[in-house]
Amino acid sequence: MINLVWLIPLFPLLGFLVNGLGRNKLSKSVVAFIACLAVLASFAVSLGVFFELNASESKSFVIPIFDWISAGTVKIPFSFLIDPLSALMLLIITGIGFLIHLYSVGYMHHDTGFGKFFAYLNLFIFFMLLLVLGSNYVVMFIGWEGVGLCSYLLIGFWFTNPSYASAAKKAFIMNRIGDLGFLIAVFLIFTTFNSVEFAQVFPQAANMASGDSMLILITALLFVGAIGKSAQIPLFTWLPDAMAGPTPVSALIHAATMVTAGIYMIARSNILFTLAPETLAVVSMVGLATLFLAAAIAVSQTDIKKVLAYSTVSQLGYMFLGLGVGAYTGAFFHVITHAFFKALLFLGAGSVIHAMGNEQDMRNMGGLKKKLPITFLTMMIGTIAIAGLPPFSGFFSKDEILAHVYEHNKIFWGIAVIGAMFTSFYMFRMMYLTFSGNFRGTSDQEHHLHESPISMTIPLIVLAVLSALGGLIGIPAVLGGGHWLESFLAPVFAVSASKTGTLALDHTTEYILMGVSVGGALLAMIYAYTRYVKHSHIPADDRVERGTLARLSYNKFFIDELYSSLITRPLDALSGFFYRTIDKLGIDGIVNGLGKGAIESSKGFRLLQTGMVGFYIFMMVAGILALLFYSMYKI
Repeated sequence: MINLVWLIPLFPLLGFLVNGLGRNKLSKSVVAFIACLAVLASFAVSLGVFFELNASESKSFVIPIFDWISAGTVKIPFSFLIDPLSALMLLIITGIGFLIHLYSVGYMHHDTGFGKFFAYLNLFIFFMLLLVLGSNYVVMFIGWEGVGLCSYLLIGFWFTNPSYASAAKKAFIMNRIGDLGFLIAVFLIFTTFNSVEFAQVFPQAANMASGDSMLILITALLFVGAIGKSAQIPLFTWLPDAMAGPTPVSALIHAATMVTAGIYMIARSNILFTLAPETLAVVSMVGLATLFLAAAIAVSQTDIKKVLAYSTVSQLGYMFLGLGVGAYTGAFFHVITHAFFKALLFLGAGSVIHAMGNEQDMRNMGGLKKKLPITFLTMMIGTIAIAGLPPFSGFFSKDEILAHVYEHNKIFWGIAVIGAMFTSFYMFRMMYLTFSGNFRGTSDQEHHLHESPISMTIPLIVLAVLSALGGLIGIPAVLGGGHWLESFLAPVFAVSASKTGTLALDHTTEYILMGVSVGGALLAMIYAYTRYVKHSHIPADDRVERGTLARLSYNKFFIDELYSSLITRPLDALSGFFYRTIDKLGIDGIVNGLGKGAIESSKGFRLLQTGMVGFYIFMMVAGILALLFYSMYKI
């Protein structure tokens, strides 16, 4: 099966071509069947690859597809790498991707762009698979750019709405900033190692000294790319605005797959980062600041998708914090569990929005538990998981990150635990505002309330099961488990582990850390229950004056306004100045001046054409005399 790995990206590419070319001719049922079948087929092959790899003694296979770039000493093949890290990513992308495709059949059924939407989804899956399968940085970069393009197309899918189109442009531009860092890093990698192949770069890097200036520069630039793609400070504001796209897009791209590309890239390049401790320190600080800031914003939001968007940014911050303290397995473990429960929560939110007639403001919801029982139950499982409460998946992955952070820096651990309490609070707040109490919407909305069709509820149920049981792959030794995931990923992180060591906390300390984390989450849950269920508190209307902290949180700490004042407006003014001076007066002035000069001079020369023979004879004689004088002067 490993030799058939090329089929995995091929199926979605074929689905994109068929649905893209036939979107106006094929029926919706045929479009949906082709799109879903393409991803399901990729998932089936991915399963075969995973089981074959797990049974094999060798844990790394490079599958050449064709010779791509060959110029002098530069040889860059188009080839795929199959190892434990890429095998797990394949299962996440195709497995969750299939569930979201299936969900989209019901969610987008009445949309006029049905065929185009599924074509874009298939294209995104293709590029995401290319990103994780590439055996070198150039193939990874192609997938990296491709998912950025698809993100733009899907965020702005309803582009007739100007705000949605602006959100798509914002995401595209902010990602380009990060992508430039990634591209420069690729050039430096080739300059330093004379290759971009992982199999050649990493062994050479392992022999370099820790703290080498070139490694620090390369990893810093790679991290800039990860900041843009994975929405970290300062390039995080595009992701909440990206909720303008259809909800399945939010689940697939901005929760389960694309935004984790930065974590995957750093995990793939782990030896480079391990040998650049200065970069890792920055990674951990940026992750910590992002998880806390995003959580502080999420606690006051009233748009159900915005709560989940800032939650995603915050959870990505946890992953980067884990990477920054060397917990590569823990960070990737959280990638997996987050894919389960965040995809579930986004799809559940889509089910609520679908039932509410596209209403997203939680202040207009309430009491939906009876009308949407499956949606409520599955979202509650996802909420418990993301809050880090045992025995659901989020508890195991978040606890592993927090344990490594505690060993690395006690202050960072304290801030991360407070962030976890915020997570529990804003997630249960979202659940209580949406499903508890009395219905606060209109009578038309109440009449329209109904559970989603089976094509939407089946993915919710499957993801709920995964959210509940997904943590079993990483039960730590302190709880009597063998941590299968750590053993499976050990070959990928072996060199880094040999240079940094492993977690050295005693079991008593681990139990205490677990108790503090879980206790904090429970306290936050109880506070949310008391405030929003027992006291029936409803967030204030936008026109009501808020306190200072509440106003800062609700307005996202005015970061967008700050960027607009410090960056966007000055650049607009500068570009306007350049347009008026350099472009209009300079370039246009020269070009238009030459044109006008030719026109005016031709008007003057035209007067010489009088039609009088005597004048022509005079000019001829004058010309002969001029030639004679010129000849005499030369002599």
